[in-house]
Amino acid sequence: MKVIVAHVSPDLDAIASIWVIRKFLPGWNEAEVKFVLAGERLEGSYSRNEIDGPIEKIGEVEVIHVDTGLGKFDHHHLKNENVCAASLAFDYIKETIPEQLKPDKIKTEAVEKLIGYTLIDDHFQQVYYKEPQSYLYDFLLFGVIDGFCLQYPKNDVGCIDFGTKCLDAVFHTLENRIWAQREIEEKGIEFETRWGKGLGIETVNDVTLELSQRMGYVVVARKDPSSGAVRIKAWPERIEPGIEFPISDLKSPKADLTQAYEMFRKMDPDASWFLHVSKKMLLNGSTKDPSAKRTRLSLKEVIEVLESI
Repeated sequence: MKVIVAHVSPDLDAIASIWVIRKFLPGWNEAEVKFVLAGERLEGSYSRNEIDGPIEKIGEVEVIHVDTGLGKFDHHHLKNENVCAASLAFDYIKETIPEQLKPDKIKTEAVEKLIGYTLIDDHFQQVYYKEPQSYLYDFLLFGVIDGFCLQYPKNDVGCIDFGTKCLDAVFHTLENRIWAQREIEEKGIEFETRWGKGLGIETVNDVTLELSQRMGYVVVARKDPSSGAVRIKAWPERIEPGIEFPISDLKSPKADLTQAYEMFRKMDPDASWFLHVSKKMLLNGSTKDPSAKRTRLSLKEVIEVLESI
């Protein structure tokens, strides 16, 4: 039997430590979680000076303490602001079982970013954010987990279950984002439009659309090589949502894809074309409409139209 011990009212660092151990330490994927008061150790365990590694045996049970007990995966006795419990656990896995991560560089980078943001939260670096009082930051993961624990104050197991599911989702989002960035760098085709820079790309990764726009491309066209579908998006209009949030002084380029829509309908009338009411999205099929007929137009032809309008 394997047990991970954390403190009651677990925070993001404790949850992320458990997530890392279950996900990457062989044999620990179904480890039970038990709770002690902050700083304490499980009854019957050794003092931190009596064990060399993070795993100790209590009878027939293997035990790891995280974020409590002043052991290998606790940082509260360390004068080091650059570590947290989750980073100590992840460093241990990288050093002792490198084969768990090395073959997949995207996975490794995704975990490193996840751990990095856990560290930022654990050392309360939010005070250094731009406009730190913005409610936008309450939508970040630590705010969501804090809200769950407020709603269910005595449900530590539920908090761990909820938090680890959130971390699974964040992990996959980070993997997809890192992959998208590599796709843009390796496959992206830059072009000019009358509204500003454009980018065309042939990839199955749909995150490239959003990420490219966040990188400054005003119009982005993606062709899916597996289905042939084309998706084109331009920057939206700025809105005044009535809430405060960090925002730049960038102006809307006022892009309008109507002319492109009309040209594509003439060039490939058999394909399904949908122009969003905003005139900022021109879609040839999506996961929301799998019945749509894909276009025969190549990415090169799509780019040529966007350059010409």
